[in-house]
Amino acid sequence: METDKNKNAAGCVTLGLAPSFGFGDRIGLATAGHVAAMQRSGGAIEPIFPQQSIREMSRTQRSPQQVMNDALQGARSAGWTGRIGADADHLKTSEDVDATAAVGFTFFTIDPSAHVDQRADDYSEAVVREKFSAARDSAPWFDATVGKTVKFPSGKQIALDEATCMRAAVKYGAAIQQALELGRYIAQVQKDAGRDYEIELSVDETDQPTTLAEHYIIAEQCLKGGMKLVSLAPRFIGELEKGVDYKGSVAALEDSLRDHAEIAEMLGPYKLSLHSGSDKLSMYTSLARATQGRFHVKTAGTSYLEALRVVAIHNEELFRRIVQFARSRYDIDKATYHVSATNALVPAPESLSGEQLEQVYLERWSDVPNGKGFTEPGRQILHCTFGSTLTDPELGPAVRRVLEAHPQTYCEVLADHFGRHLDALRAGM
Repeated sequence: METDKNKNAAGCVTLGLAPSFGFGDRIGLATAGHVAAMQRSGGAIEPIFPQQSIREMSRTQRSPQQVMNDALQGARSAGWTGRIGADADHLKTSEDVDATAAVGFTFFTIDPSAHVDQRADDYSEAVVREKFSAARDSAPWFDATVGKTVKFPSGKQIALDEATCMRAAVKYGAAIQQALELGRYIAQVQKDAGRDYEIELSVDETDQPTTLAEHYIIAEQCLKGGMKLVSLAPRFIGELEKGVDYKGSVAALEDSLRDHAEIAEMLGPYKLSLHSGSDKLSMYTSLARATQGRFHVKTAGTSYLEALRVVAIHNEELFRRIVQFARSRYDIDKATYHVSATNALVPAPESLSGEQLEQVYLERWSDVPNGKGFTEPGRQILHCTFGSTLTDPELGPAVRRVLEAHPQTYCEVLADHFGRHLDALRAGM
């Protein structure tokens, strides 16, 4: 791999403000396909091959060291010689930081969602005032912020009036404090070890879109608090469900992205990050254009779904069993996800031929237009049940055996799948 003064012992580097793309791999066999997609795309976007959230590691029973080893060994075997970032995703505790920092992760995604008041947008003004009074200490920034007017280079303005700041304090005050605390811990751990690092802040796991005022307040306080913020993931407008394309007006989204990008430029600069980025092809070009190439995209479940495509191609009986199992687990496993699919929306597998089964549950780019037919609900059902499937004593090993027996098929479907993602992003740069 190329020489880089910031490379750590694991071989990973910080990527800074370069456009970047995260390839999550829940099985540990996908990196060759990720590398092939990067090689076909012609550069310009930096890869993060080791990427896994603590939740995903728990559900797949993999350790941070396994995630790191699988990704880096896969990249070397596939001939990758460029830079590699490493994302320790959705960190919530100091123990999460310790476990991932120790094995060489460089990009730390802080997730303070447990400290966000998800009901704040619906509170009456009286309730907001009551809750603000009780939690005043969680918003030490309030007095210096209220009454400010933020002026964008484009001419747009944000009025940070009392009502706006109070609601933001109720909703995000404790979350900002938690993020700063964890950011300081990351900084100390990395300093003690003599390692470089960068931080992403995730505030996307909320029911309502992040307003421009909320974005400004959150980012300003994190930066003033010394956080080494390289990217921020707001909750964008529209619906960003797992494993399917963007649902909403792409034109309206691009306008909103441009506004958020102006804040990132004014305060940072830092990148805008798209979580649940898998298969959001319709919005990628707008994301790249609105941010002028200053973006990070994070994918995870789509590599698992394409692994199941390999199973469907080479072992229809096993794929049929996985679909049946996923349907039995879906209502339990979907609890932590924002999804709209139901079992009732998709035909049961016994009513479908092998070709129909793959089409309905995995989607074929050439055959099924986005949003038509049954494809997206089926894809979500399989997406949400990855942990149950991979840790099942029979199904998990069986999936791995198929992938190990047909590595070229897996590489090819991933290269095609992610090539479409990267091409759409590059079209906006």
